[in-house]
Amino acid sequence: MINFRYHVVSLTAVFLALAIGLVVGTAALNGTFVDTLKDQVTSLGKQNQQYRDQVSQLEAGAGKQETFATDSAPMLLQDRLAGRRVLVLSMPTTSAYVDDVVKMLGLAGAKVTGQIEVEDKFFDPASNEGLLDLADTTVPAGLTSNSTDSDGVKTASDLLASVLLDHNPALPADNMPDVVAKFKEANYIESTGQPTGPAEAVVVLGAQPYIDQQADVKNKSMLTMATQFDKAGVEAVATNGATGADNLVSELRADPNLQKTVSTVDNLATPQGQVALALAVDEQLTLNRAGHYGLGGGATSMLPKLVQGS
Repeated sequence: MINFRYHVVSLTAVFLALAIGLVVGTAALNGTFVDTLKDQVTSLGKQNQQYRDQVSQLEAGAGKQETFATDSAPMLLQDRLAGRRVLVLSMPTTSAYVDDVVKMLGLAGAKVTGQIEVEDKFFDPASNEGLLDLADTTVPAGLTSNSTDSDGVKTASDLLASVLLDHNPALPADNMPDVVAKFKEANYIESTGQPTGPAEAVVVLGAQPYIDQQADVKNKSMLTMATQFDKAGVEAVATNGATGADNLVSELRADPNLQKTVSTVDNLATPQGQVALALAVDEQLTLNRAGHYGLGGGATSMLPKLVQGS
């Protein structure tokens, strides 16, 4: 007869064997698992390095393209706008690009008649009545406004466009400094020096869309301002990017009428975009043709085709 002690020893041996088997098996599996993980980590590390190399190559390529655009700008732009009078209209968030744009216009031979910065206050809905009152009291004698409704941005933009761009019949020379001074005093605009005279074309450096609680009204007002300047003369509008329904360039390209009269550039921050902006002005003045350039939706090419004989 098998006693109880034998059973205890047997059961202990069985459990001990199971425990040893689990330990050995787990160790074996862990070794394989660890090896697999090491292989995967090594593979991911190689992929990440490849991606970093690709990014570096793309950045280097972009830098070389910008260098090429800067180096070739004098040849591409030489005398394209010789004797042409161009106004530069910017906004606070695009002021950093003004000097580069003015430089490109200068390489093309253009005479920059003025540098005007339109302040955020101009587009603030709270400024509507103030803009209407200012436009009403500042409008030169004999000037018939094209905007008689209650939209302050529309009325004020119409007045500014009338005195800053060519007007038929020509306005007295002292009207421009008076209007500019009044709008500066009210903090609606800022001016780098005093405009030297009316321009035949305007380049608008458009801000990125507003995103505050009154963004819809402000973004529509930016489009309204651009529309009024387009009615007064040749216009090319540039922004840094053209995505989103409220982007100024996107809105202009989406409008079936404005896309035919306003040239647009969507890569303002790059030398390529700044060259395209100057060439777009030349295209409009020479061929009376609007074009859309850059990398965003609605762009037809990076640069306009060079106008022969200009």
